[in-house]
Amino acid sequence: MNYYFSRDKLRVQKSNPPPHKATEDEGGEKQMIRALEAVILSSENAAKLAEFYREKVGLGQSQEMKIGDKGEKGYDFNLKGANLYILDHSEIKGKNSQPSRAMFNLEVDDIEKEAERIKKAGVKVVQDIYHVESYGLIATFEDIDGNYFQLVQVRAN
Repeated sequence: MNYYFSRDKLRVQKSNPPPHKATEDEGGEKQMIRALEAVILSSENAAKLAEFYREKVGLGQSQEMKIGDKGEKGYDFNLKGANLYILDHSEIKGKNSQPSRAMFNLEVDDIEKEAERIKKAGVKVVQDIYHVESYGLIATFEDIDGNYFQLVQVRAN
């Protein structure tokens, strides 16, 4: 797979992507947007942030990639349903000043067990486990760049 980075636009693209096929909605009309393919976290230090998600959160990294011609790096975490990309970005400095603006959820089978494991790893807890009616259980944490992520248990297991 080849990836590239453009300064005027952040783009991560697999070479030779499959042709886009429209899906049909209930009325038979074609829908061009099919799914969420990835979440991108840009960082001043992608290597350190990727290490956090590997070592503290326990995500499996699928690859490391070189981006552009200035030595920036990117890290790919394949998750069920979408990828998480962590990328160096020259315009990102310091911690996220508005971490509630965008978050991503990591679905787990046993939220109590996983939340306790992450707490023991020293990850900052923003909101301990709570229930959302008709959805499930949620716990919110903060990564080392100040981004919020949540563990969710949405299915009875």
